Amino acid sequence: MSWISHITREDFNRARRKAFLSQLLAIVTRSANELLSFEEVRARLNVRGQHYLGPQTVPLDHIVGSEGRYADFNRQFAPRHDATKFRWMSIDRAHHEAVPLPAIELYKLGDIYFVKDGNHRVSVARQQGQQEIDALVTELVVDVPLAPNLSMRDLLLKEEYSDFLAWTDLAVLRPEQRIEFSEPGGYLDLVTHINGHRYYMGLERGAPVEREEAVAAWYDTVYMPVIQVIRDTGTLAAFPGRTEADLYRWIMDHRWYLRERNGGADPGPLVAVEDYVRMFGRKSLTEHTERLLRGLFEAVVPTPRSAA
Repeated sequence: MSWISHITREDFNRARRKAFLSQLLAIVTRSANELLSFEEVRARLNVRGQHYLGPQTVPLDHIVGSEGRYADFNRQFAPRHDATKFRWMSIDRAHHEAVPLPAIELYKLGDIYFVKDGNHRVSVARQQGQQEIDALVTELVVDVPLAPNLSMRDLLLKEEYSDFLAWTDLAVLRPEQRIEFSEPGGYLDLVTHINGHRYYMGLERGAPVEREEAVAAWYDTVYMPVIQVIRDTGTLAAFPGRTEADLYRWIMDHRWYLRERNGGADPGPLVAVEDYVRMFGRKSLTEHTERLLRGLFEAVVPTPRSAA
């Protein structure tokens, strides 16, 4: 066996060991370790257009999926089985012998990329410690933000977000918008809020209101005032792992509860936010738990009486 064959075989075996260890780590940490399918991601999102970007230098850790070979490699593009061995080793040989290879071909969606052609070249490049790779890039334009840590669970939320933006056209009406939830179902509530706001606008005006006008008015006069209070008061810190949209959804329910309790008077965003944080924020819940445990302890262990 020649020295180059020995080196490429060892490189492949090392890459396979990495794939095995990554799979074990993913099981323990319950983290994403699968490459994403380009076809599935594209089918779940509303694509507004496509254009060719041409030659680009792309960060390798932003390539998170493949058009057809997503089952052959893991999320770090380490080979998952030996079927790719000889093709992988031939690419690795070209790397060691400094043989130039053509640029890979990628699809770009948001800030992530999918391999159209060149999966083995990406895999070898990552195994050899490269940070970037030359590519011919075609971009598919989507309204939702996509980051390299995208998981299948995240994709389900992005699908809901994409459908919400398609229905409201909010990405066009308010390009600065960024409405993201940490759990499913939130966008359906927002549609209900918008429809309700549209109905009351129509009552006040005495005439039908176009959907686009109602969407923009809801965003400007209902959604953003609550979000601004959340930002100004640092409310998000009291709810780790949650988003501004999560809090908007819950605070609006709480605001309705306060309105009913107060005989129909709207408390406004600031009061609703402060009262919600007081009742359900992390510190409030911790203090409530401590009081509950203290009460249980005192009920079980009577306080000693002082001597007469």
